[in-house]
Amino acid sequence: MNSEQIKQLEKELWDSADNLRANSKLTAAEYKDPVLGLILLRYAQNRFEEAKIVIEEKIPSGPRGKRTITQADFLAAGAMMLPEKSQYGYLANLPEGADICEALNEAMRLIEENYADLAGILPKNYQELDAELLRELIRVFNKDSVKKLKGDIFGRIYEFFLMKFSMSGAGAQEGGEFFTPPSLVQLIVNFIQPDHGIIHDPACGSGGMFVQTGHFVESHSKKAVNEAIKVYGTELKSNNTRLAKMNLAIHGIEGKIIESNSFYSDPHNLVGKCDFVMANPPFNVNKVDKSRDFVKTDKRLFGDIGLPKADNGNYLWIQYFYHYLNARGRAGFVMASSATDAGNSEKLIRQKLIETGGVDCIVAVGNNFFYTRSLPCHLWFLDRGKSEKNKNKILMIDARNTFRQINTTLRDFSPEQMQGLTAIIKAYRGEDVTKDFANNSWLKETFASGKYEDIEGLCKIVDVKEAEENDWSLTPGRYVGYSIELDEDFDYTKRLGEIHGELKGLNDEAAVLMEKILQRQDVAN
Repeated sequence: MNSEQIKQLEKELWDSADNLRANSKLTAAEYKDPVLGLILLRYAQNRFEEAKIVIEEKIPSGPRGKRTITQADFLAAGAMMLPEKSQYGYLANLPEGADICEALNEAMRLIEENYADLAGILPKNYQELDAELLRELIRVFNKDSVKKLKGDIFGRIYEFFLMKFSMSGAGAQEGGEFFTPPSLVQLIVNFIQPDHGIIHDPACGSGGMFVQTGHFVESHSKKAVNEAIKVYGTELKSNNTRLAKMNLAIHGIEGKIIESNSFYSDPHNLVGKCDFVMANPPFNVNKVDKSRDFVKTDKRLFGDIGLPKADNGNYLWIQYFYHYLNARGRAGFVMASSATDAGNSEKLIRQKLIETGGVDCIVAVGNNFFYTRSLPCHLWFLDRGKSEKNKNKILMIDARNTFRQINTTLRDFSPEQMQGLTAIIKAYRGEDVTKDFANNSWLKETFASGKYEDIEGLCKIVDVKEAEENDWSLTPGRYVGYSIELDEDFDYTKRLGEIHGELKGLNDEAAVLMEKILQRQDVAN
């Protein structure tokens, strides 16, 4: 199934489910959790059946035949072991007179009994939904086209539903900000390459960073996901914490997600221990109470960087990410565009951070990448284990003009652009990207030399001295400059004349209106 077919299936499933909701008395918020629960079961069933085949092939035959498959076998295969009464086939084949609502509640309870991390997390309020509505939803998710899905395609569908619910405002944090666009998550993962060790997201939302990390490990490591990485997340909102735990469960990823406020707690105690940190923290949070005892002694805010005087939370997050890293750790996170040039105490912190050599790369991202806000942002990348060659260098990428227009209000990176941007940072790090530059049309068009070079308007490798000369700014546009592309088929002179004519007409109209206003004022006086 190619990308376009997947998108079409996503749309068909969402349209079917949303149409059913529209014909019920439920609000989007009431509908969200039960529907996500059904998707959880369907996807868990797909992974269960796929993993079962692999597991059975690996278990050797003994004198008494093959041993019984265990829950540990499924966990190693990145799947959940489903009790019979939690399996989709069982639910879909219940007789017409059966209590489908109670059957679904029981299915969820049985899963929670087997997976302690999901205790109290799964929806068990199906009695609040119309029985016929539930049967129809199960029918929708039991189509042959859905049952045959392999790999992580259904995971994409689950994430698509998360995105759609966030756009509808159905219990979404800050209007949907808990859902980071897959395009930005994938770029962060591609840049920091989290294939081992401790992975931490202190503002984990629905857990998308962890899921994408799991995909990366599956494609880049010989180890199983849960052997290669250990996942730790912190999330402020109860609903998002539940979503994150469900998201990890359906992808077979072991993880510890704690509901807590990262400004006033560090529940996992991971300062200096993380191999990788990823996050899309809430931007521009004001009124952070720095008088609290925890903040005054927070190990994430002191050391060689310092505490910002402003109550804006942006530079608190940046320091958390830096101090969580071990001596070779990498971080990638989304940050408000204002942070790259913030002044006063934040500028001093930024200077000290740059002087540590830990700033690896900054990527400027244009408007309309997020589903519920149109503002641009920056992706920051830190690396405390940079090569000696790059210790005093920073890769600046201005990707504001690099995007694929999905519709009138939404953009992402195309697969070629994603691969191309990833190749840029790999080249900067000294990795061999010959094949990328030879097989990627975006790279060929952008880099005429066939290899990395500073490109006006796109990328430049900057040294610390140049950053100092630019007032310690981390805004890529200040370094890469801009390129003007002229359309040789466009008559600029003619259009300029038209604009001047339009402006003259508007000025004439303004003069007439002003004259009328003055005349009325004279009459009134």
